[in-house]
Amino acid sequence: MKKTILLTALAIGAAALTMKLTAADCAMPSCCGGAQTETVADSAAKPDLLTTCPVSGEKLGEMGKPFTFTYKDQEVKLCCKGCKKDFDKNPDKYIAKIRAADKK
Repeated sequence: MKKTILLTALAIGAAALTMKLTAADCAMPSCCGGAQTETVADSAAKPDLLTTCPVSGEKLGEMGKPFTFTYKDQEVKLCCKGCKKDFDKNPDKYIAKIRAADKK
């Protein structure tokens, strides 16, 4: 009986380890924890026209809906919520990238 329980537990563990990952799971950059959350942006803010994340450089939308928020009347779109930590360390650097794209 103990051998049967042990073998069943091992089989379940092996099956869990061999689960097929989706392409999105494998393509996610290290900045992303894999979790997307609801985003909030002010509709009166200047739009962010970048097609890539100003923090990671990843193309927006490849990993799902971008994480969007407003910073000082400027809409900001990031590839994921994980990039927000880096954005917060030096927001002026990333706002400059967004505004440069607006001028083009």
